[in-house]
Amino acid sequence: MSGYNLVDEPWLTVRPVGGGPPVELGIAEALARAHEFEGIVVEFSTQLPALLRQVLLPVVAHATGAPETLREKGERLTQNGGFAEDERKRLQVYLDEHRAKFDLFDPAAPFAQVAGLRTAKDETKGSAALVATAASGNNVPLFASRTDADPLDLTPAQAAHWLVHAHCWDTAAIKTGVVGDEEHVKAGKTTGNPTGPLGQLGVIVPTGRTLYETLLLNLPVTPPSVLGTPQWTRGPHGPSWTARAAEGLLDLWTWQARRIRLIPHQNDAGQPRVARVVISAGDRLTRLPEQEPHTAWTFTAPVKKSASALPERRPRRHTQGKAAWRGLDALLAPTRQSADGAFETSVLLDEVSGLQESGKLGVDYPLQVETFGMVYGTQSAVVEDVIHDAIPLPLLALHQDSEAHLLLLDAAEQAELLARAVNNLSADLRRAAGTDPIPWDKGQRPGDLLLHTLDPLVRRLLAGVRDAGDDEEILERGRLAWEQVAHRHVWEAANTLLLAAPATTFGGRTLDPPGKSGKAQTYRLGTAGANFRRQVDEILPRHADAVRQAAAAREAETGPDLNPEPAPGADFDY
Repeated sequence: MSGYNLVDEPWLTVRPVGGGPPVELGIAEALARAHEFEGIVVEFSTQLPALLRQVLLPVVAHATGAPETLREKGERLTQNGGFAEDERKRLQVYLDEHRAKFDLFDPAAPFAQVAGLRTAKDETKGSAALVATAASGNNVPLFASRTDADPLDLTPAQAAHWLVHAHCWDTAAIKTGVVGDEEHVKAGKTTGNPTGPLGQLGVIVPTGRTLYETLLLNLPVTPPSVLGTPQWTRGPHGPSWTARAAEGLLDLWTWQARRIRLIPHQNDAGQPRVARVVISAGDRLTRLPEQEPHTAWTFTAPVKKSASALPERRPRRHTQGKAAWRGLDALLAPTRQSADGAFETSVLLDEVSGLQESGKLGVDYPLQVETFGMVYGTQSAVVEDVIHDAIPLPLLALHQDSEAHLLLLDAAEQAELLARAVNNLSADLRRAAGTDPIPWDKGQRPGDLLLHTLDPLVRRLLAGVRDAGDDEEILERGRLAWEQVAHRHVWEAANTLLLAAPATTFGGRTLDPPGKSGKAQTYRLGTAGANFRRQVDEILPRHADAVRQAAAAREAETGPDLNPEPAPGADFDY
Protein backbone atom coordinates (compact mmCIF):
# COMPACT_ATOMS: atom_id res chain seq x y z
CA MET A 1 0.00 0.00 0.00
CA SER A 2 1.27 3.49 -0.83
CA GLY A 3 -0.21 6.84 -1.75
CA TYR A 4 -0.26 8.56 1.65
CA ASN A 5 2.27 11.33 1.17
CA LEU A 6 2.90 13.68 4.09
CA VAL A 7 3.68 16.56 1.74
CA ASP A 8 0.07 16.79 0.58
CA GLU A 9 -2.12 14.64 2.84
CA PRO A 10 -3.92 16.55 5.65
CA TRP A 11 -2.09 15.05 8.62
CA LEU A 12 -0.98 18.23 10.47
CA THR A 13 -3.64 20.02 12.52
CA VAL A 14 -3.08 23.78 12.81
CA ARG A 15 -4.96 26.48 14.72
CA PRO A 16 -5.83 29.67 12.72
CA VAL A 17 -4.75 33.06 14.01
CA GLY A 18 -7.67 34.86 15.64
CA GLY A 19 -9.65 31.71 16.40
CA GLY A 20 -11.79 29.41 14.36
CA PRO A 21 -11.85 25.63 14.03
CA PRO A 22 -8.53 23.78 13.55
CA VAL A 23 -7.49 23.00 9.96
CA GLU A 24 -5.77 19.85 8.71
CA LEU A 25 -3.04 20.33 6.11
CA GLY A 26 -0.03 18.67 4.55
CA ILE A 27 3.55 19.88 5.02
CA ALA A 28 3.59 22.03 1.87
CA GLU A 29 0.48 24.06 2.65
CA ALA A 30 1.18 24.29 6.37
CA LEU A 31 4.57 25.90 5.66
CA ALA A 32 3.36 28.14 2.83
CA ARG A 33 0.62 29.51 5.10
CA ALA A 34 2.58 29.32 8.37
CA HIS A 35 1.89 33.01 9.09
CA GLU A 36 -1.86 32.31 9.12
CA PHE A 37 -1.74 29.84 12.01
CA GLU A 38 -1.00 30.21 15.70
CA GLY A 39 0.57 26.79 16.00
CA ILE A 40 0.22 23.04 15.71
CA VAL A 41 -2.48 21.12 17.56
CA VAL A 42 -1.38 17.70 18.80
CA GLU A 43 -3.11 14.82 20.53
CA PHE A 44 -0.28 14.36 23.04
CA SER A 45 1.91 17.23 24.23
CA THR A 46 5.30 15.64 23.52
CA GLN A 47 4.35 15.16 19.88
CA LEU A 48 4.93 18.89 19.30
CA PRO A 49 8.75 18.93 19.63
CA ALA A 50 8.85 15.63 17.71
CA LEU A 51 6.98 17.14 14.74
CA LEU A 52 9.13 20.26 14.82
CA ARG A 53 12.44 18.40 14.96
CA GLN A 54 11.69 15.37 12.80
CA VAL A 55 9.76 17.15 10.04
CA LEU A 56 9.10 20.90 9.90
CA LEU A 57 12.35 22.48 11.09
CA PRO A 58 14.59 20.21 8.95
CA VAL A 59 12.49 20.91 5.84
CA VAL A 60 12.71 24.68 6.39
CA ALA A 61 16.42 24.63 7.25
CA HIS A 62 17.42 22.34 4.38
CA ALA A 63 15.27 24.14 1.81
CA THR A 64 15.93 27.77 2.76
CA GLY A 65 19.06 27.44 4.90
CA ALA A 66 19.44 28.15 8.59
CA PRO A 67 20.29 31.75 9.50
CA GLU A 68 24.05 32.25 9.47
CA THR A 69 24.05 35.36 11.66
CA LEU A 70 21.81 36.78 14.36
CA ARG A 71 21.08 39.74 12.11
CA GLU A 72 19.84 37.43 9.35
CA LYS A 73 17.65 35.57 11.83
CA GLY A 74 16.10 38.82 12.99
CA GLU A 75 15.41 39.99 9.43
CA ARG A 76 13.78 36.68 8.49
CA LEU A 77 11.73 36.67 11.68
CA THR A 78 10.28 40.12 11.10
CA GLN A 79 9.90 40.11 7.29
CA ASN A 80 6.25 40.47 6.28
CA GLY A 81 5.22 38.09 9.05
CA GLY A 82 5.83 34.99 6.93
CA PHE A 83 8.03 33.28 4.36
CA ALA A 84 9.07 35.57 1.53
CA GLU A 85 7.97 34.71 -2.00
CA ASP A 86 11.37 33.29 -2.95
CA GLU A 87 11.45 31.19 0.22
CA ARG A 88 8.01 29.74 -0.52
CA LYS A 89 9.21 28.83 -4.01
CA ARG A 90 12.33 27.15 -2.60
CA LEU A 91 10.20 25.21 -0.12
CA GLN A 92 7.87 24.02 -2.88
CA VAL A 93 10.78 23.03 -5.15
CA TYR A 94 12.42 21.19 -2.27
CA LEU A 95 9.26 19.27 -1.38
CA ASP A 96 8.63 18.41 -5.02
CA GLU A 97 12.19 17.11 -5.32
CA HIS A 98 11.97 14.98 -2.18
CA ARG A 99 8.26 14.14 -2.35
CA ALA A 100 8.87 10.39 -2.70
CA LYS A 101 10.78 10.39 0.60
CA PHE A 102 7.66 11.50 2.49
CA ASP A 103 5.42 8.59 1.44
CA LEU A 104 4.35 6.96 4.70
CA PHE A 105 3.68 3.52 3.15
CA ASP A 106 6.13 3.44 0.25
CA PRO A 107 7.16 -0.21 -0.31
CA ALA A 108 10.84 0.66 -0.92
CA ALA A 109 11.56 3.68 1.29
CA PRO A 110 8.69 4.55 3.68
CA PHE A 111 9.15 7.80 5.60
CA ALA A 112 11.26 7.37 8.79
CA GLN A 113 10.97 3.57 8.50
CA VAL A 114 12.76 0.48 7.19
CA ALA A 115 11.05 -1.28 4.30
CA GLY A 116 10.48 -4.98 4.90
CA LEU A 117 11.64 -4.86 8.53
CA ARG A 118 10.78 -8.19 10.13
CA THR A 119 11.73 -10.58 12.89
CA ALA A 120 13.03 -14.10 12.32
CA LYS A 121 9.55 -15.46 13.07
CA ASP A 122 7.68 -12.63 11.30
CA GLU A 123 6.26 -11.44 14.62
CA THR A 124 4.58 -8.06 14.87
CA LYS A 125 3.30 -5.91 17.71
CA GLY A 126 0.10 -4.01 18.13
CA SER A 127 0.27 -0.33 17.23
CA ALA A 128 -0.11 0.42 20.95
CA ALA A 129 3.65 -0.19 21.15
CA LEU A 130 4.06 3.18 19.41
CA VAL A 131 1.56 5.04 21.58
CA ALA A 132 3.05 6.41 24.80
CA THR A 133 -0.38 6.65 26.45
CA ALA A 134 -1.45 3.09 25.63
CA ALA A 135 -0.70 0.15 27.91
CA SER A 136 1.10 -2.63 26.07
CA GLY A 137 3.27 -5.65 26.77
CA ASN A 138 4.21 -5.97 30.42
CA ASN A 139 2.78 -2.51 31.04
CA VAL A 140 -0.86 -3.62 30.70
CA PRO A 141 -2.62 -3.28 34.08
CA LEU A 142 -4.14 -6.46 35.50
CA PHE A 143 -7.72 -5.20 35.22
CA ALA A 144 -7.31 -2.98 32.13
CA SER A 145 -10.23 -2.70 29.71
CA ARG A 146 -8.02 -3.66 26.74
CA THR A 147 -5.16 -6.10 26.14
CA ASP A 148 -2.50 -6.55 23.48
CA ALA A 149 -4.94 -8.78 21.61
CA ASP A 150 -7.31 -5.84 21.09
CA PRO A 151 -6.46 -3.96 17.88
CA LEU A 152 -5.70 -0.25 18.09
CA ASP A 153 -6.47 1.06 14.64
CA LEU A 154 -4.55 4.27 13.96
CA THR A 155 -5.35 6.55 11.06
CA PRO A 156 -2.34 7.31 8.84
CA ALA A 157 -2.13 10.78 10.42
CA GLN A 158 -2.10 9.33 13.94
CA ALA A 159 0.45 6.71 12.93
CA ALA A 160 2.73 9.41 11.46
CA HIS A 161 2.54 11.44 14.69
CA TRP A 162 3.39 8.44 16.86
CA LEU A 163 6.11 7.33 14.43
CA VAL A 164 8.15 10.52 14.83
CA HIS A 165 7.29 10.56 18.55
CA ALA A 166 8.90 7.11 18.95
CA HIS A 167 12.11 8.31 17.30
CA CYS A 168 12.29 11.11 19.89
CA TRP A 169 10.82 9.67 23.10
CA ASP A 170 10.63 5.86 22.90
CA THR A 171 11.32 3.86 26.05
CA ALA A 172 14.64 2.09 26.62
CA ALA A 173 15.62 -1.47 27.59
CA ILE A 174 15.16 -4.62 25.49
CA LYS A 175 14.01 -4.39 21.86
CA THR A 176 13.03 -7.11 19.42
CA GLY A 177 15.82 -8.44 17.20
CA VAL A 178 15.27 -8.29 13.45
CA VAL A 179 16.59 -10.04 10.37
CA GLY A 180 19.61 -8.21 9.00
CA ASP A 181 20.86 -7.06 12.40
CA GLU A 182 22.44 -10.36 13.48
CA GLU A 183 25.57 -8.55 14.68
CA HIS A 184 23.67 -6.99 17.57
CA VAL A 185 20.97 -9.61 18.23
CA LYS A 186 21.34 -12.16 21.02
CA ALA A 187 18.58 -14.67 21.71
CA GLY A 188 16.25 -12.70 19.47
CA LYS A 189 16.71 -9.45 21.42
CA THR A 190 18.92 -6.36 21.54
CA THR A 191 19.83 -4.92 24.94
CA GLY A 192 21.27 -1.68 26.26
CA ASN A 193 18.98 0.51 24.19
CA PRO A 194 18.75 4.10 25.49
CA THR A 195 15.57 6.15 25.42
CA GLY A 196 14.92 8.38 22.44
CA PRO A 197 17.17 11.47 22.33
CA LEU A 198 14.56 13.87 23.72
CA GLY A 199 13.88 11.52 26.63
CA GLN A 200 17.31 12.45 27.97
CA LEU A 201 16.65 16.20 27.89
CA GLY A 202 14.51 18.83 29.52
CA VAL A 203 13.15 20.14 26.23
CA ILE A 204 12.61 23.90 25.83
CA VAL A 205 10.68 25.26 22.84
CA PRO A 206 10.22 29.05 22.39
CA THR A 207 6.99 29.90 20.60
CA GLY A 208 5.83 33.07 18.91
CA ARG A 209 2.56 34.56 17.74
CA THR A 210 2.37 32.39 14.62
CA LEU A 211 3.67 29.06 13.41
CA TYR A 212 6.07 30.97 11.15
CA GLU A 213 7.57 32.86 14.10
CA THR A 214 7.83 29.64 16.12
CA LEU A 215 9.75 27.99 13.28
CA LEU A 216 12.20 30.90 13.02
CA LEU A 217 12.62 31.13 16.80
CA ASN A 218 13.61 27.45 16.79
CA LEU A 219 16.13 27.75 13.95
CA PRO A 220 19.47 28.45 15.65
CA VAL A 221 22.20 30.43 13.93
CA THR A 222 24.12 27.66 12.15
CA PRO A 223 26.91 27.86 9.53
CA PRO A 224 26.24 25.69 6.45
CA SER A 225 29.34 23.63 7.24
CA VAL A 226 27.74 22.21 10.39
CA LEU A 227 24.11 22.13 9.27
CA GLY A 228 24.30 18.57 7.93
CA THR A 229 21.50 16.75 6.14
CA PRO A 230 18.19 15.18 7.31
CA GLN A 231 17.58 11.44 7.41
CA TRP A 232 15.49 11.33 4.22
CA THR A 233 18.50 12.42 2.12
CA ARG A 234 20.86 9.83 3.60
CA GLY A 235 19.46 6.85 1.67
CA PRO A 236 17.03 4.15 2.81
CA HIS A 237 17.91 2.81 6.25
CA GLY A 238 18.46 -0.89 6.75
CA PRO A 239 17.67 -3.06 9.78
CA SER A 240 21.19 -2.75 11.20
CA TRP A 241 22.12 0.22 13.35
CA THR A 242 25.29 1.97 14.51
CA ALA A 243 26.53 3.97 17.48
CA ARG A 244 27.91 7.28 16.23
CA ALA A 245 27.98 11.03 16.73
CA ALA A 246 25.47 13.25 14.96
CA GLU A 247 26.76 14.68 11.69
CA GLY A 248 25.29 18.14 11.89
CA LEU A 249 22.15 19.74 13.28
CA LEU A 250 19.72 18.19 10.78
CA ASP A 251 21.09 14.70 11.44
CA LEU A 252 20.53 15.29 15.16
CA TRP A 253 16.98 16.56 14.66
CA THR A 254 15.96 13.65 12.42
CA TRP A 255 17.84 11.00 14.41
CA GLN A 256 16.52 7.50 13.72
CA ALA A 257 16.58 6.16 17.26
CA ARG A 258 14.54 3.11 16.28
CA ARG A 259 14.04 0.90 13.27
CA ILE A 260 10.29 0.87 12.63
CA ARG A 261 7.85 -0.48 10.05
CA LEU A 262 4.20 0.49 9.98
CA ILE A 263 2.01 -2.32 8.61
CA PRO A 264 -1.07 -0.77 6.97
CA HIS A 265 -4.38 -2.45 6.18
CA GLN A 266 -7.81 -1.35 5.04
CA ASN A 267 -10.73 -1.31 7.44
CA ASP A 268 -14.26 -2.38 6.54
CA ALA A 269 -14.88 1.01 4.96
CA GLY A 270 -11.81 0.68 2.73
CA GLN A 271 -9.85 3.31 4.64
CA PRO A 272 -6.12 2.84 5.40
CA ARG A 273 -5.33 2.04 9.04
CA VAL A 274 -2.30 0.89 11.05
CA ALA A 275 -2.87 -1.78 13.70
CA ARG A 276 0.43 -3.72 13.60
CA VAL A 277 4.04 -2.51 13.71
CA VAL A 278 7.60 -3.79 13.98
CA ILE A 279 9.92 -1.86 16.30
CA SER A 280 13.58 -2.67 16.88
CA ALA A 281 16.79 -0.97 18.03
CA GLY A 282 18.01 2.10 16.17
CA ASP A 283 21.06 4.34 16.00
CA ARG A 284 22.65 5.39 19.28
CA LEU A 285 24.17 8.79 19.96
CA THR A 286 27.69 8.39 21.31
CA ARG A 287 27.60 11.93 22.68
CA LEU A 288 25.14 14.78 22.80
CA PRO A 289 26.40 17.74 20.72
CA GLU A 290 27.05 20.93 22.64
CA GLN A 291 25.02 22.70 19.96
CA GLU A 292 21.79 20.92 20.99
CA PRO A 293 19.44 23.94 20.92
CA HIS A 294 16.36 22.64 22.74
CA THR A 295 17.67 22.28 26.27
CA ALA A 296 19.25 24.24 29.09
CA TRP A 297 22.47 23.00 30.67
CA THR A 298 23.79 22.37 34.14
CA PHE A 299 27.39 22.23 35.30
CA THR A 300 28.43 19.38 37.57
CA ALA A 301 31.70 18.55 39.29
CA PRO A 302 34.08 16.61 37.02
CA VAL A 303 34.36 12.88 37.55
CA LYS A 304 38.14 13.08 37.60
CA LYS A 305 39.28 15.48 40.30
CA SER A 306 42.21 17.67 39.29
CA ALA A 307 43.17 21.31 39.38
CA SER A 308 42.71 21.66 35.61
CA ALA A 309 39.46 19.69 35.35
CA LEU A 310 36.51 21.73 34.12
CA PRO A 311 32.90 21.29 35.24
CA GLU A 312 30.95 18.82 33.13
CA ARG A 313 28.16 20.33 31.04
CA ARG A 314 25.05 18.17 31.01
CA PRO A 315 21.51 18.75 29.73
CA ARG A 316 19.20 19.93 32.47
CA ARG A 317 16.14 17.76 33.06
CA HIS A 318 12.78 19.12 34.15
CA THR A 319 11.53 18.00 37.55
CA GLN A 320 8.30 16.07 37.80
CA GLY A 321 5.54 18.09 39.46
CA LYS A 322 7.35 21.44 39.17
CA ALA A 323 5.96 24.33 37.16
CA ALA A 324 8.27 25.80 34.52
CA TRP A 325 8.65 29.09 36.43
CA ARG A 326 10.28 27.19 39.28
CA GLY A 327 13.21 26.63 36.91
CA LEU A 328 13.63 30.28 35.95
CA ASP A 329 17.19 30.28 37.29
CA ALA A 330 18.17 27.98 34.41
CA LEU A 331 15.96 29.60 31.76
CA LEU A 332 17.39 33.05 32.51
CA ALA A 333 21.04 32.09 33.04
CA PRO A 334 23.32 33.63 30.39
CA THR A 335 25.12 31.27 28.04
CA ARG A 336 28.81 30.49 28.17
CA GLN A 337 28.60 30.39 31.96
CA SER A 338 31.42 28.31 33.43
CA ALA A 339 32.51 27.21 36.87
CA ASP A 340 31.21 30.40 38.46
CA GLY A 341 27.59 29.42 37.75
CA ALA A 342 25.49 26.30 37.80
CA PHE A 343 23.28 26.79 34.76
CA GLU A 344 23.28 27.87 31.15
CA THR A 345 20.16 28.70 29.20
CA SER A 346 19.36 27.22 25.81
CA VAL A 347 20.98 28.54 22.64
CA LEU A 348 17.57 29.58 21.34
CA LEU A 349 16.67 31.73 24.36
CA ASP A 350 20.11 33.33 24.26
CA GLU A 351 19.51 34.26 20.63
CA VAL A 352 16.10 35.72 21.51
CA SER A 353 17.88 37.93 24.04
CA GLY A 354 20.28 39.07 21.31
CA LEU A 355 17.38 39.82 18.97
CA GLN A 356 15.83 42.06 21.59
CA GLU A 357 19.10 43.86 22.28
CA SER A 358 19.58 44.52 18.56
CA GLY A 359 16.07 45.95 18.26
CA LYS A 360 14.67 43.14 16.09
CA LEU A 361 12.15 42.22 18.81
CA GLY A 362 10.41 44.73 21.04
CA VAL A 363 10.44 44.37 24.82
CA ASP A 364 6.70 43.67 24.66
CA TYR A 365 7.05 40.72 22.25
CA PRO A 366 4.72 37.98 23.59
CA LEU A 367 7.30 35.18 23.80
CA GLN A 368 6.04 31.91 25.26
CA VAL A 369 8.30 29.12 26.43
CA GLU A 370 6.99 25.54 26.42
CA THR A 371 8.78 22.84 28.37
CA PHE A 372 8.53 19.10 27.73
CA GLY A 373 9.92 16.03 29.45
CA MET A 374 9.29 12.34 29.94
CA VAL A 375 9.51 10.48 33.24
CA TYR A 376 10.45 6.82 32.77
CA GLY A 377 10.26 4.00 35.28
CA THR A 378 11.58 0.44 35.73
CA GLN A 379 14.89 0.83 33.91
CA SER A 380 13.33 3.42 31.58
CA ALA A 381 11.21 0.66 30.01
CA VAL A 382 7.83 2.30 30.77
CA VAL A 383 6.47 5.84 30.74
CA GLU A 384 5.39 6.97 34.20
CA ASP A 385 4.57 10.61 33.56
CA VAL A 386 4.79 13.37 30.98
CA ILE A 387 5.96 16.89 31.81
CA HIS A 388 4.54 19.84 29.89
CA ASP A 389 4.13 23.49 30.79
CA ALA A 390 4.01 26.87 29.08
CA ILE A 391 4.83 30.27 30.54
CA PRO A 392 5.13 33.82 29.17
CA LEU A 393 8.76 34.99 29.32
CA PRO A 394 9.54 38.73 29.25
CA LEU A 395 12.43 39.43 26.89
CA LEU A 396 14.06 41.91 29.28
CA ALA A 397 14.29 39.15 31.89
CA LEU A 398 16.84 37.40 29.64
CA HIS A 399 19.33 40.21 30.39
CA GLN A 400 21.21 39.43 33.58
CA ASP A 401 21.55 43.05 34.73
CA SER A 402 17.93 44.06 34.11
CA GLU A 403 15.41 44.86 36.82
CA ALA A 404 12.95 42.40 35.24
CA HIS A 405 15.54 39.60 35.53
CA LEU A 406 16.12 40.27 39.23
CA LEU A 407 12.42 40.67 39.98
CA LEU A 408 11.44 37.32 38.47
CA LEU A 409 14.29 35.40 40.06
CA ASP A 410 13.44 36.97 43.42
CA ALA A 411 9.75 36.09 43.06
CA ALA A 412 10.52 32.47 42.16
CA GLU A 413 12.89 32.18 45.11
CA GLN A 414 10.39 33.83 47.46
CA ALA A 415 7.71 31.33 46.44
CA GLU A 416 10.06 28.44 47.26
CA LEU A 417 11.05 30.00 50.59
CA LEU A 418 7.42 30.60 51.55
CA ALA A 419 6.63 26.96 50.82
CA ARG A 420 9.56 25.95 53.02
CA ALA A 421 8.33 28.26 55.80
CA VAL A 422 4.87 26.64 55.68
CA ASN A 423 6.48 23.20 55.81
CA ASN A 424 8.56 24.30 58.80
CA LEU A 425 5.42 25.55 60.54
CA SER A 426 3.71 22.21 59.87
CA ALA A 427 6.72 20.32 61.23
CA ASP A 428 6.87 22.43 64.40
CA LEU A 429 3.14 22.05 65.05
CA ARG A 430 3.33 18.27 64.56
CA ARG A 431 6.26 18.05 66.97
CA ALA A 432 4.32 20.17 69.49
CA ALA A 433 1.43 17.72 69.16
CA GLY A 434 3.69 14.71 69.72
CA THR A 435 3.98 13.42 66.14
CA ASP A 436 6.77 13.42 63.58
CA PRO A 437 6.92 15.87 60.65
CA ILE A 438 5.64 14.71 57.24
CA PRO A 439 8.58 13.04 55.42
CA TRP A 440 9.83 15.10 52.47
CA ASP A 441 9.40 12.17 50.06
CA LYS A 442 6.02 10.88 51.28
CA GLY A 443 2.55 12.36 51.25
CA GLN A 444 1.73 15.90 50.27
CA ARG A 445 3.21 18.63 52.40
CA PRO A 446 1.37 21.94 52.88
CA GLY A 447 4.15 23.84 51.12
CA ASP A 448 3.29 21.98 47.90
CA LEU A 449 -0.30 23.14 48.18
CA LEU A 450 0.90 26.72 48.68
CA LEU A 451 3.02 26.56 45.52
CA HIS A 452 -0.04 25.33 43.64
CA THR A 453 -1.95 28.36 44.95
CA LEU A 454 0.86 30.76 44.02
CA ASP A 455 1.24 29.32 40.50
CA PRO A 456 -1.37 31.53 38.75
CA LEU A 457 -0.02 34.56 40.62
CA VAL A 458 3.51 34.01 39.34
CA ARG A 459 2.21 33.53 35.79
CA ARG A 460 0.29 36.79 36.13
CA LEU A 461 3.49 38.45 37.34
CA LEU A 462 5.39 37.13 34.30
CA ALA A 463 2.80 38.64 31.95
CA GLY A 464 2.78 41.90 33.91
CA VAL A 465 6.56 42.24 33.77
CA ARG A 466 6.44 41.76 30.00
CA ASP A 467 3.82 44.49 29.65
CA ALA A 468 5.77 46.84 31.95
CA GLY A 469 8.86 46.78 29.74
CA ASP A 470 11.78 48.65 31.27
CA ASP A 471 9.69 51.04 33.42
CA GLU A 472 11.38 50.58 36.80
CA GLU A 473 8.61 52.39 38.68
CA ILE A 474 5.96 49.99 37.37
CA LEU A 475 8.24 47.02 38.09
CA GLU A 476 8.74 48.18 41.67
CA ARG A 477 4.98 48.47 42.12
CA GLY A 478 4.72 44.98 40.70
CA ARG A 479 7.21 43.70 43.28
CA LEU A 480 5.16 45.15 46.12
CA ALA A 481 1.88 43.87 44.69
CA TRP A 482 3.37 40.37 44.33
CA GLU A 483 4.60 40.37 47.93
CA GLN A 484 1.26 41.61 49.23
CA VAL A 485 -0.76 38.91 47.49
CA ALA A 486 1.84 36.25 48.34
CA HIS A 487 1.63 37.34 52.00
CA ARG A 488 -2.14 36.92 52.00
CA HIS A 489 -1.96 33.43 50.49
CA VAL A 490 0.84 32.20 52.72
CA TRP A 491 -1.09 33.27 55.81
CA GLU A 492 -4.21 31.54 54.51
CA ALA A 493 -2.17 28.36 54.27
CA ALA A 494 -0.70 28.92 57.73
CA ASN A 495 -4.07 29.61 59.35
CA THR A 496 -5.37 26.30 58.02
CA LEU A 497 -2.59 24.58 59.98
CA LEU A 498 -2.99 26.76 63.08
CA LEU A 499 -6.74 26.24 63.30
CA ALA A 500 -6.30 22.48 62.98
CA ALA A 501 -3.68 22.29 65.73
CA PRO A 502 -4.92 20.37 68.80
CA ALA A 503 -5.15 22.00 72.22
CA THR A 504 -2.06 20.10 73.41
CA THR A 505 0.13 22.26 71.18
CA PHE A 506 -0.40 25.25 73.52
CA GLY A 507 1.66 23.53 76.18
CA GLY A 508 3.92 21.94 73.62
CA ARG A 509 6.51 19.22 73.98
CA THR A 510 10.22 19.21 74.81
CA LEU A 511 12.44 17.00 72.65
CA ASP A 512 15.99 15.88 73.24
CA PRO A 513 18.33 16.77 70.36
CA PRO A 514 19.50 13.99 68.01
CA GLY A 515 22.49 12.14 69.36
CA LYS A 516 21.93 13.54 72.87
CA SER A 517 24.17 16.51 72.06
CA GLY A 518 23.20 20.15 72.48
CA LYS A 519 20.18 21.57 74.27
CA ALA A 520 16.68 20.17 74.45
CA GLN A 521 14.13 22.15 72.44
CA THR A 522 10.54 22.92 73.28
CA TYR A 523 7.96 23.08 70.48
CA ARG A 524 4.68 24.88 71.12
CA LEU A 525 2.02 26.75 69.18
CA GLY A 526 3.15 30.23 70.17
CA THR A 527 6.80 29.61 69.28
CA ALA A 528 5.89 28.03 65.95
CA GLY A 529 3.65 30.97 65.03
CA ALA A 530 6.24 33.56 66.03
CA ASN A 531 8.98 31.82 64.05
CA PHE A 532 6.74 31.60 61.04
CA ARG A 533 5.82 35.30 61.23
CA ARG A 534 9.51 36.24 61.40
CA GLN A 535 10.38 34.03 58.42
CA VAL A 536 7.58 35.48 56.28
CA ASP A 537 8.64 39.07 57.08
CA GLU A 538 12.22 38.23 56.11
CA ILE A 539 11.13 36.58 52.85
CA LEU A 540 8.75 39.43 51.90
CA PRO A 541 10.65 42.56 53.07
CA ARG A 542 8.76 45.09 50.92
CA HIS A 543 5.43 44.00 52.32
CA ALA A 544 6.80 44.11 55.87
CA ASP A 545 8.20 47.62 55.30
CA ALA A 546 4.90 48.79 53.82
CA VAL A 547 3.01 47.52 56.89
CA ARG A 548 5.44 49.25 59.25
CA GLN A 549 5.27 52.51 57.31
CA ALA A 550 1.48 52.43 57.28
CA ALA A 551 1.41 51.82 61.05
CA ALA A 552 3.86 54.67 61.64
CA ALA A 553 1.77 57.01 59.50
CA ARG A 554 -1.40 56.14 61.42
CA GLU A 555 0.38 56.66 64.73
CA ALA A 556 1.72 60.05 63.64
CA GLU A 557 -1.77 61.11 62.64
CA THR A 558 -3.90 59.72 65.48
CA GLY A 559 -1.43 58.80 68.21
CA PRO A 560 -0.54 55.33 69.53
CA ASP A 561 -3.18 52.66 68.93
CA LEU A 562 -4.04 51.30 72.37
CA ASN A 563 -6.14 48.50 70.92
CA PRO A 564 -4.35 47.44 67.73
CA GLU A 565 -5.88 45.10 65.20
CA PRO A 566 -4.14 41.73 64.90
CA ALA A 567 -1.48 41.60 62.23
CA PRO A 568 -2.59 40.02 58.93
CA GLY A 569 -2.93 36.32 59.39
CA ALA A 570 -2.69 36.41 63.17
CA ASP A 571 -5.64 34.30 64.28
CA PHE A 572 -3.94 33.56 67.60
CA ASP A 573 -2.44 35.84 70.25
CA TYR A 574 1.05 34.34 70.67
